[in-house]
Amino acid sequence: MSEPVNPLTIQLLDWLLARPRTHGDVIETWRSTCPRLSVWEDAVIEGLARYDGERRLVMLTDRGRALLASAKLLTE
Repeated sequence: MSEPVNPLTIQLLDWLLARPRTHGDVIETWRSTCPRLSVWEDAVIEGLARYDGERRLVMLTDRGRALLASAKLLTE
């Protein structure tokens, strides 16, 4: 059985899906000093989001989009 997805991760992915976000926007909004609350960092490590340095935007990966779609189906 797979590990349940953190609701904050789903919130981050949904927030990224809404419109393009700059790296600064993401860091400002999702930064945390709590080592147990590393939503942004965890999403990157898990391959759910990535930073496009050329366009200077943070975006969902295909894996992130699939996870978000799956999570939304479970809540409907």
